[in-house]
Amino acid sequence: MIHFRNVHKAFGERRILKGIDLDIEAGKTTTILGVSGGGKSTIIKHIVGLLQADSGQIIVDGHDISHGGNEALMNVRRVTGFLFQSGALFDSMNVRDNVIFPLAEHTTMTLKEMHYEAERSLSMVGLDPKEVLSLMPHELSGGMRKRVGLARTLVSKPKIILYDEPTSGLDPISSDHITQMIKNLQAQLRVTSILISHDMKEAFKSSDKMAMLWDGKIIEYGDVRHFQETQNPYVQQFVEGTSEGPIQFVD
Repeated sequence: MIHFRNVHKAFGERRILKGIDLDIEAGKTTTILGVSGGGKSTIIKHIVGLLQADSGQIIVDGHDISHGGNEALMNVRRVTGFLFQSGALFDSMNVRDNVIFPLAEHTTMTLKEMHYEAERSLSMVGLDPKEVLSLMPHELSGGMRKRVGLARTLVSKPKIILYDEPTSGLDPISSDHITQMIKNLQAQLRVTSILISHDMKEAFKSSDKMAMLWDGKIIEYGDVRHFQETQNPYVQQFVEGTSEGPIQFVD
């Protein structure tokens, strides 16, 4: 579904991606792990063209977005949903208008049809439409904002969903609820999902595959059992959450 081949990206003198090679399987959940500021979000922003690689090749759903121009990029964006860390809701819009926004911008649906899809999407993320449709973003808890943001992502029925730190800033109970919801949605929809995370508990619960980013490269890739049993000292240190050993993790 998604292929990175020797992808490089720098911001000024700072090299973030130093030759990323990664294959994301269709219909699976892949979690990209790494330290804060290490380039995890940079990877997924390349998938939807929010960033452009300095060199290398990125193929998404058969489209070469590194060399295919705007048409290839628009084809990818039409099938991709992106859940930002904060939910990225529009503060001036209520929940209903936030969720239907992609449909209003990119489809010819009637208002009635859009409202139906909004209610369907909110129900999928465990929210009662009757209770939340008229609420403003400032009236929502952190967990509810994430759910509404995900409902807005789902309303367009994407083939690919990108989750940027979906449990960031949440209390442990809300975090567990979001993780379980992502797992349930994956089982139900069979989309291709990519999670960015430094939360090992979340990663082990949600993932079919995991990839470890360190110093601009993918240094380990495999399923959950592989990561639990790996002898790679860098990955072991991250999994075990210790600051002792061969590397120092700094936020």
